[in-house]
Amino acid sequence: MSDNETPDPEQRQRIQRDIFGRRIDEVQPRWERRKAKIRAEIERNRRGEYKVPTWVLAAILAAVVIGFTLFVIFA
Repeated sequence: MSDNETPDPEQRQRIQRDIFGRRIDEVQPRWERRKAKIRAEIERNRRGEYKVPTWVLAAILAAVVIGFTLFVIFA
């Protein structure tokens, strides 16, 4: 039965839905969605579409500023 067909009352009771309104039989387990998300991220990274997190850039900037300051003070 496709989604376009209207189920009879007995079938309507048997079709269970999750809290987001999706049919239970169509919902992937959380670990499968997580695996798919990780695979997609790896594929993006292989194509060169990766991004450096902001906290890494901030840590590098802080290290450079502190290093320069220490160099000026102790040199």
